Amino acid sequence: MKHLMKQLLCLGLLANLLLLSGCWDRTEINDLAFITGSAFDLSKSGKYILSIQIAIPQGGTGSGDTGQQEKFFVLSAEGSNASEAFELIQKKSSRRLFTAHRSVIFIGESLGRRGINDVLDVFAHDPRQRLRTYIMVVKGGEGKRILETRYPFEQVSVESIKELEGLDTEVAVTLRDYYISASSQGISPVMGVIEPEVNPQGGEKRNELYRQAGTAIFKDAKLVGILNGNETSGFLWAADRMKQGRINAVLPNGQGIVGIVLNATKRRMVTEVQGDKVKVKLKLQGKGSIVENNTHLDVSRPKNRALVEQVLEKSIEEQVRHLISQLQKKYRADSLGIGQELYREHPKLWKQLQNSWEDKFPEAEVSVAVQLSILGSGMAGPPLQFNDKEIIK
Repeated sequence: MKHLMKQLLCLGLLANLLLLSGCWDRTEINDLAFITGSAFDLSKSGKYILSIQIAIPQGGTGSGDTGQQEKFFVLSAEGSNASEAFELIQKKSSRRLFTAHRSVIFIGESLGRRGINDVLDVFAHDPRQRLRTYIMVVKGGEGKRILETRYPFEQVSVESIKELEGLDTEVAVTLRDYYISASSQGISPVMGVIEPEVNPQGGEKRNELYRQAGTAIFKDAKLVGILNGNETSGFLWAADRMKQGRINAVLPNGQGIVGIVLNATKRRMVTEVQGDKVKVKLKLQGKGSIVENNTHLDVSRPKNRALVEQVLEKSIEEQVRHLISQLQKKYRADSLGIGQELYREHPKLWKQLQNSWEDKFPEAEVSVAVQLSILGSGMAGPPLQFNDKEIIK
């Protein structure tokens, strides 16, 4: 018994010794370079250009031009594939590159149009990559340019992208979202789009602003088109992605403009197959408040409110119909997930349509019905700048 107790005591002391000795392969935080953003572009020779934005910790090197401490710097390398370019950048860094804090990945438009399968493959197999990282297309330019931009509201410029995406006014897509769409049946993936604004002062000063600029449509991992802001607004609602938005409508006979902010939206999609014809009914419902009224109407009156609702519904319907026409005729990409809905509602019929869906989707008959409710007129009742005689009650 005593012998057994001595053995247990020795094992306990040995365990404590191992715990106190620490991790032999640990990496100190001072040995890491924290990547805040990455960009993939296409070189003139057809290779990949990888650029990374690295945050500079406090006490880092100051800027010789402004006398202020820089908050980040950008490293780039060109390689035959993404992994080779990353290794070449690592050779330029005195610290180990750390990707867990990366907020966003930018894809240059030219690379997007050639195809991004090779780029996406890196993130799919590397466990160090965070799937909740945003991924965006840079319209008309290179992703590196966005990384180099000094954004005035944030210390590390790429952090501003998280804030922009969090506003829910445009399409926000993460790596996880893209992979889910790309691997699902009957839907084509999309991405958010960003665009640098031109510096009106010119000179060598870097652009200090960029803006969300629509929706990137992908098909077979290639960028086939970019929806503008108006088309993106219709897409958000039709794809059941809209959380908030603003709709403007012009009243007939030049009576003025009415604007509404949507507080709640809902989309219902119903599909049916008649013979070889696919029919789709899109039902859009929304509630909102009037924030602009440049007409002579007192919208607090039920008759006038009904007129405004009707005009806004028609405006939304036209907007969504135009979007559907773009997806069907111009891009031939089912980004709304009509095929996905067919797969859910008619799985047996989908098996027959699946292989020919690329040809069937442009021929699908899609109807749009909009029902809008104005929650209250509030300050947007009778226009305050007009006298009683000018107001239509």
